[in-house]
Amino acid sequence: MTFREGIEIDTSTTSTGGRRGPGRGIAIGGGVGGLLIMVVALLLGVDPSSVLPQQQAEPGSAQPGFDTSRCRTAEDANSIPECRVIATGNSLDAVWHQLLPDVYRRPHVMLFTGAVDTGCGPADSSVGPFYCPADETAYFDVGFFDVLRDQFGSSGGNLAQEYVVAHEFGHHVQNLLGVLGRAHGPGAQGPTGAGVRTELQADCYAGVWAHYAAITKQESTGVPFLEPLTDNDIADALSAAAAVGDDRIQKKATGRVNPEAWTHGSAAQRQKWFTEGYRTGQPERCDTFATDNLG
Repeated sequence: MTFREGIEIDTSTTSTGGRRGPGRGIAIGGGVGGLLIMVVALLLGVDPSSVLPQQQAEPGSAQPGFDTSRCRTAEDANSIPECRVIATGNSLDAVWHQLLPDVYRRPHVMLFTGAVDTGCGPADSSVGPFYCPADETAYFDVGFFDVLRDQFGSSGGNLAQEYVVAHEFGHHVQNLLGVLGRAHGPGAQGPTGAGVRTELQADCYAGVWAHYAAITKQESTGVPFLEPLTDNDIADALSAAAAVGDDRIQKKATGRVNPEAWTHGSAAQRQKWFTEGYRTGQPERCDTFATDNLG
């Protein structure tokens, strides 16, 4: 998916590099970079600090961050992964503000490398992208996109990466709607558990964004954020959704599949719910908690 010439990238809600103060909470929708080592623990949806060995920074120390002033135009978004994350967030903000005008507020975006402190506790890059409801921030180390392609077989297309951003923003929408906490309630684990339902709903919300991404205009420029989606774009998104299916990750890591340990759903389920959101463009069609047929 290509950003349209004429858009301007808004970096006002993006931070990079520095560490944020420790806190309490539960990080949702993390990545899969470390799954070959810690299969179950890093199947997303857990507090990173509870499963990862942490290297605490010295007081006042910080890692150098990406220079967001490099992100200004569509060309930047189309060529620089960090700028693509920020611009995708701009598009998501515009779409969700239109869909939920009385509810939606912009999340913060943090680009980091190595390790980061969050409102949900410390995390490192092996967690991959995740959302922390305690500080309403989506965290991204863009190196995850290489892991997604090289280790888990996703395509390298732009929409594969943008799908990841849209999924984490989907968790933010869930947080604003008051349903995100279900991911860690009773019966959270397993193929029909609340954890899987929460993650599949975020996939569906990512599809809803894709439905509107090419027709939603940037308020400041009047230019639609993205060029119309092609079949190849959708194939890219579906490849990313399938690549992080619990069944594929477990099979790759251990040689077997254990549905009772699922937290995100199978490759087919993740593709199904992204497609449902993309096909309908209706957030209410994403109520994975109200169906007996997750796919």
